[in-house]
Amino acid sequence: MAELVHVALDAMGGDNAPGEIIKGAMDAVLAEPRVKVSLVGQEAVIKKELEKYTAYDKDRVSIVNATEIIEMAEPPVMAIRRKKDSSIVKALNLVKSGEADAFVSAGSTGAVLVGGQVIVGRIKGVERPPLAPMIPTEKGVSLLIDCGANVDARPSHLVQFAKMGSVYMENVMGIPNPKVAIVNIGAEEEKGNALVKETFPILKNTPEINFIGSIEARDIPKGLADVIVCEAFVGNVILKLYEGVGATLISKVKAGMMTSLRSKIGALLVKPALKKTLKSFDVEEYGGAPLLGLKGLVVKTHGSSKAIEIRNTVLQCVTFKEQNINEKIKQTITVPTETVEE
Repeated sequence: MAELVHVALDAMGGDNAPGEIIKGAMDAVLAEPRVKVSLVGQEAVIKKELEKYTAYDKDRVSIVNATEIIEMAEPPVMAIRRKKDSSIVKALNLVKSGEADAFVSAGSTGAVLVGGQVIVGRIKGVERPPLAPMIPTEKGVSLLIDCGANVDARPSHLVQFAKMGSVYMENVMGIPNPKVAIVNIGAEEEKGNALVKETFPILKNTPEINFIGSIEARDIPKGLADVIVCEAFVGNVILKLYEGVGATLISKVKAGMMTSLRSKIGALLVKPALKKTLKSFDVEEYGGAPLLGLKGLVVKTHGSSKAIEIRNTVLQCVTFKEQNINEKIKQTITVPTETVEE
């Protein structure tokens, strides 16, 4: 029997906790026999929610009591220091101790980022761990790296993002020699702000990656690159605009199909194909954003995550663990001289 992949799930984090979080966990356990989930949070609340479910393997679902909850608006550093019995801190400690292989949360992004670095810790040589969500494209998916962890990044950070993103896409998504591009305001090498101009030639001369140059925002949905490299401010704007435009278009298409009897008949005819197409552009289908470069797997999902996103994120952890992504990142990241001397 294959070794179980143990996921510590923050049952109290997110807008729809604990109901949708626990439902997602149950769906994941039913879908994948290699998954074991620890629901971390207020025991009485979790037990009450679990009473809704009967058809699941109770040996692969456990509860870890955590009396405190880190709220979205709390200062992350202070919350991690003071709330030692919070669901986020206790779950991260399970990863740090090796009791769990991964941590998943829809809770406070700041607390997850701070806790991931302070509690789990960075792989030696990794300067800054980036958040890297999957975004749907015309050709499948691309990895957007970074989307929220490092607003003031340096060229060396972006180069590491490119390397880690390439490892992830090749091993988790099965894309050989993934194409890497840097977000820019034009295709020419001389364009861009100071950060992009300085980073471009370094990426161009990095043998570990398949760098194809700059990519403009309008070309990202076309799937021209597998790894989209940028600092977190740009990445977060791209991600939020992507999600907003996608939701608006879906709403407009649905409304347009209900305007007349003819359009309603047409809608019935195209519904199966349209449903499949729209589903492929739903961000919930691709799981959460891993915080790459840590000693253990930490994954952040949307605060508004429903069960489907939690399920897919938990299942994503299995591939990450089985492909030994952290070890491959270690091998890819060269330890800088100044890090060794410190």
